[in-house]
Amino acid sequence: MTWSILWSIFTKVIDICIVWLVFYYILKNIKNNIKMVLIFKGVVLILLFKLLSNLLNLYTVGIILEYVVQWGPLAIIVIFQPEIRSVLETIGRTQLLGRHKILTVDEREHVVFEIMKAVEYLKRNKIGALIVIEREVSLQEYIEPATKVYADLSDELLETIFFPNAPLHDGGVIIQGDRITCAGVVFKTSMDPSLNKRLGTRHRAALGIAEESDALALVVSEENGRLSIACDGTLNYNLTLDEFRMALIEELSPKAEIFYEADEVEGGDDSNE
Repeated sequence: MTWSILWSIFTKVIDICIVWLVFYYILKNIKNNIKMVLIFKGVVLILLFKLLSNLLNLYTVGIILEYVVQWGPLAIIVIFQPEIRSVLETIGRTQLLGRHKILTVDEREHVVFEIMKAVEYLKRNKIGALIVIEREVSLQEYIEPATKVYADLSDELLETIFFPNAPLHDGGVIIQGDRITCAGVVFKTSMDPSLNKRLGTRHRAALGIAEESDALALVVSEENGRLSIACDGTLNYNLTLDEFRMALIEELSPKAEIFYEADEVEGGDDSNE
């Protein structure tokens, strides 16, 4: 086998890998955007109808769908331009190798402990709060115009920031790793029509950031002290303190560690046998 053949095989493998990588990141970010999921489902449905019309020789339906397939991409770009831009921005903000260090078990426990102490206080006193934890997708777009804090995470600081009539009370807080990066953050609100009309701006902002990124958004209601968590484009409303704590722990736990622990358990079972 000559070098030219080896080089040709290598370039083809690289070509395929790049294409699959692009598709992976597009689909991954579409999954976190409700509107883009609906667009994707609509496109797939139209293509299935076109295939069915060809199989059944449905002439009139086939002609109509032919025009839809021909001009559909242009119509989608024009009509859904904000959603497409949002997905492209999300892809651009995604860091392939991660932005922050992976927290140790002790650091994660500290983060959960401090947040839960603050949340319990805020819930008990019915003080509204929006706490957003950055994960793989960068939130630099929201950090830039916000008030920088760059302080160690503590329940006292969170309680102070969200204290009624405090200057930064109405905005959100962004946590990176185990530090509070900024406060007074203004997030884009969700436009999901199925969202309960009684939910306020904090809940809509939490769902909005969860729709366009992989961030974890924690909400304390100012009206009734109810707790909610938004992640992966879904809002989990009116959680108990235990449900809130378990959801927080689960979302902050790296998936690799979960698999590792599972392997250890299986290995322990085998040894017991």
